Formats: sequence, C-alpha cells, structure tokens
Amino acid sequence: MKFIPRSVMVGFVNALAILIFMAQVPHFVGVSNMTYVVVGITLLIIYVLPRFTKAVPSALVAIIAMTVFAIFGHFDLRTVGDLGEIKQSLPAFMIPDIPFNFETLAIIFPTAFALSIVGLLESLLTSSIVDDMTDTESDKNRESRGQGIANIVAGFFGGMAGCAMIGQSVINVKSGGRGRLSTFVAGVFLIFLIMVLGDWVVQIPMAALAGVMIMVSIGTFDWSSFSMLRKVPLTDSIVMLVTVITVVATHDLSKGVFAGVILSAVFFVAKISKLKIEEKSEEHAVKYIIKGQVFFASVQDFVKSFKTDEQTKKVILDFSEAHIWDDSAVAAIDKVVLKMKDQGIDVDLIGLNESSWKLVEKLATYDQPHRSVSNH
Repeated sequence: MKFIPRSVMVGFVNALAILIFMAQVPHFVGVSNMTYVVVGITLLIIYVLPRFTKAVPSALVAIIAMTVFAIFGHFDLRTVGDLGEIKQSLPAFMIPDIPFNFETLAIIFPTAFALSIVGLLESLLTSSIVDDMTDTESDKNRESRGQGIANIVAGFFGGMAGCAMIGQSVINVKSGGRGRLSTFVAGVFLIFLIMVLGDWVVQIPMAALAGVMIMVSIGTFDWSSFSMLRKVPLTDSIVMLVTVITVVATHDLSKGVFAGVILSAVFFVAKISKLKIEEKSEEHAVKYIIKGQVFFASVQDFVKSFKTDEQTKKVILDFSEAHIWDDSAVAAIDKVVLKMKDQGIDVDLIGLNESSWKLVEKLATYDQPHRSVSNH
C-alpha cells in the first residue's frame, strides 16, 4: 500500500462512487414518474432526519417508510422480489463438485487473481480511509488474513468472495460505529432480514434502495478532490483523473489502480531524472560537480554534459551531491571515462558515497590501472 500514491487512492474512491451511482441508474431512469418521486423522498428523509434525531439510521427509516408507502398506495413500482427469489434458509456446507487438478486451477486462476487484487485493494484502501477518519491505526496484515480466511470458508457455503465496502464503512463510522460489534450487527441484521422478514424484504421498492445507494455514492465521493485539482501538482491531478477514467471505462478497479501507479512512477522518474552539472576550472584540471540522481533515465543528459578540448589534461568528476543507482549509470560513467582516456585525459572520480562506490567498483569495465578513483 505504501507504493500507492494518495492521488491514486482518491481516484479509486471517486471512481467507485461513480460506478455505484451508474449501477443505480437502470432502477429509476425511464421506469415511471412515481419512481423519481420515491427516489426523491428517500433522499429527503436520509438527509433531513439526522437533523432531528440520530437514534435510528435515516436510511433504514427511509426504506421502511417507502415500503409502506408503496404497499398501501398500490403504486406500480419495481420491487426487490422482481429481481429474483430470496430463499429463507441458511446455506448448507458443501464441497464443490469439480476435479481438483491443475486444469481446474488454470481455468479459475486468472479470475481468482483479479478478484483477490481488487478485494485486497478495496479493503486496504477502506482501512486507510477509516484510519484517517478515526485517527487510529489498523493491522493491515490481520485484515488481509481475515478476509482471505472468510472468503475460503464462504466458498464452501456457496457464498461469493467479498471485501470491505468503502461506502458502508464510511456510513458506519459516521453513524458512530468504532468496534467489531458494529460490523457484526450489520451481518446479523442482514440474516434476520432474510430469515424472518424475507416476505417483507421482497416488497421493498427498488427506487428506495436506489435512493440509499445514491446517498452512499455521494458520501463515498471525495468532493474535496475538486479543489485539490487546483492546488496539487499537475502530475498528481493527471494521475487521479486517469485512475477515474480507466476504472469507469473498464469497470475494473484493479486496472485503474495499476494505471495510476504506473503513471505515478513515470512522473516520479521524470521529476528526479533532471541532473545539474556545474563546471569549475582548477589548476591543471577541470572539475565537474554532478548534482542529482544518476540512473537509467538521466544518463543521456549525463553523457552529453561533458565537453573537453586539447588543452584539458585532467578532469575531476565530483559526485558529492549525486547518487549512482544502477548499471545504466555505471555504463554512462564508463563511456565518459573511456572517451576522455582516448583523448589522453586523466580522470578522477571523487565524492562517491559507500553504495555508489561499491556499484562502480563492481560494474565498471575499464581497467583498474587506468582509473583514479577517490572515495571521500
């Protein structure tokens, strides 16, 4: 998670909010005029009721009120029951009836891997967001282990793979939930709804649930990101927008995160690849002071920065304010030193820190007697 920049996290959350909203559109757009009314009243109850009391969740009150309104008003509204049947029974334990061999693994692995990446990303991002909201520190490894174990066990009961939900978690925290009991109650109440109140649940208007989910999408979206676009560096804004666009276009959260992380890495490399090389004339020598990071992205500028003439007999390359990172950097130094050697110029490398010195000593290709390296 430490390799995922904040701009990617914000883009991920905003894209998720947009996807949640887009998923609700078919449930109220172009259905009936009464559907719009129910969605509007649902949102009104959700946002107005907390101003008078927070003893009960406003979303729950809205769903109950709209269900009663739809039943006794005999309005033509799509209900939960129209989408499918709810079985009022507990799931049974069973072992999947599939061959446990490599061929089966090869079939399910790509999907399983993608699901695990998305699930872990969303859970860890949710954990980070909740940590910020509550000013606490959670155990990310414990969260990941718990999620993995739960998903394995759920599979033996015919359950789907699951992960933390940003929208539900944010609502939970804003409602005062802080401990394990709050999430436990959510699960128990859901079982109670299905097992005991299943006949009532199927009569809940989809418009009411769409209204609740619209509220979730509004609460999930990071509205401060609009002002952030003007304040943060342009590269961060681009990363956030690319993450959002990729997720919305592909409907794949993992692709958006990968695109954002890769783009952030490219921008970071571009930022730190700028070298500054100062030239100073000393007695019988020309001294070049290299400032910055010498690695694969900056070696082209490094090689082009040295100019010598026939009067130059000695060159000092001062790396006191630089760091050598990889084989490309050492190869570039090789190229410069060998070119100067062919012109009859002596070269001293000074100011190398310990790790840079070891890298040059290990990878440099020119012969030891023809180089003078000082480790200061």
